[in-house]
Amino acid sequence: MARILIVEDDENIAKTISATLAAVGYESAIVSDGAEAVETVSRNCAKWDIVLLDVMLPTMDGFEVMRHIAPLGVSVIFLTAMQNVLDKVNGLKLGAEDYIVKPFEALELLARIEVVLRRTGKISTTLNYGDICVDTSAHTVTKGGVPVALTPKEFDVLVFFLRNRDIAVTRERLLGAVWGYEFAGESRTVDIHIQQIRKKLGLHDCLVTIPKLGYRLESR
Repeated sequence: MARILIVEDDENIAKTISATLAAVGYESAIVSDGAEAVETVSRNCAKWDIVLLDVMLPTMDGFEVMRHIAPLGVSVIFLTAMQNVLDKVNGLKLGAEDYIVKPFEALELLARIEVVLRRTGKISTTLNYGDICVDTSAHTVTKGGVPVALTPKEFDVLVFFLRNRDIAVTRERLLGAVWGYEFAGESRTVDIHIQQIRKKLGLHDCLVTIPKLGYRLESR
């Protein structure tokens, strides 16, 4: 389980991020100012797989926090409402893994986090959901220990939902994530793949349809 430190002084934003992380099984903690962030990371840097770091913070801004914690080797993703390109370049030069401009969608944040966890070797290749086990490295799926044959795209759709549980996903978002933003197919493609996944894995009651929007995989 990835452990993520949220450094954000807006309580509502911090709680929303924490809830988003919890929905996909990540553990998180929140600190609300720069000095506290430096102290928390310095006290036990090995505890944190990623620090989500706001730029505009009380006592010490995010860039200054980054200067203190960069030598500790913790991965940092900046979160900020500042869209200045120079600020982004500055953050990356200081050693940040990524830089996300507010407001951002939950799915975008989770995708960026996943990229960092993969790059640093801190993400599991095994996903479990009830009696379903998916090995993303071996590209295999079992249900109750019995192998289930999925097409490559069915597999990708399943993995996407397993990594984004309890999050409403539009058909367009799923098309972009699995088929690519240049994919010219219609949303009916998504519906067909969802139907097959439900049938093969018995997910009729869990992979629910959201009328006029898309789908959501609910936690068991």
